[in-house]
Amino acid sequence: MISGGGLFMKSVLIAEDDPVINGGIKYFLEKNGLKAVSVFSCGEAEKALNNGFSLIILDINLPDGSGLELCCKIREKSDIPIIFLTANDTDEDMIEGFRSGCDDYISKPFSVEVLLQRIKAVLRRSASGESKDIFTYKGLTVDFGKMNVFVESEPVKLSATEYKLLEVLIKNKGQVLTRNTLFERVWDIDGDFIDENTLSVHIKRLRSKLREDSRNPKYIITVFGIGYTFGE
Repeated sequence: MISGGGLFMKSVLIAEDDPVINGGIKYFLEKNGLKAVSVFSCGEAEKALNNGFSLIILDINLPDGSGLELCCKIREKSDIPIIFLTANDTDEDMIEGFRSGCDDYISKPFSVEVLLQRIKAVLRRSASGESKDIFTYKGLTVDFGKMNVFVESEPVKLSATEYKLLEVLIKNKGQVLTRNTLFERVWDIDGDFIDENTLSVHIKRLRSKLREDSRNPKYIITVFGIGYTFGE
């Protein structure tokens, strides 16, 4: 587990052209035990990568190019964790970000504390190698490295939120996750601040895309009065 102390010697490259946002992130990360280097363009980021980093925080819209294109370029030769920062927060934008190879996606405006927790989570996954695992269960295959989902070898197109919901359930297989826990892990928000139907609607859509029999589901199991669990 990566605690505050576990971040010691971890280095983060911050590629963000807004000097206030960049400086604020750098200050907060260094205050919490990380090393941080600020750059403000794609060109500067590419040059800085030669120094080696533990993780990249990458703005999608940089003055000399697209963070999406830079992410694809980095992925050709490196699996360094990448977290996107962007003002674009639709499901389509998020899916495009994940497909380009990012490990996580944060919409502006954001809390620097939330960003720190996302960094810790991504570094934990990177250290354990979980993001590269291929999970199979009763005809369902999930390639966490490429973020691809298949049912009986047929590709399944999920929204970013649906994918994250499925990932959280799978990676906690054998545990019952309460509705509030899923709100916190998937939406990064307490259940008191989100429509109660939101989770139910996403579960229904996810089951439909995974070709679940709603009367006898084999993947996403409802634990009445509590939440959900994955599998038997």
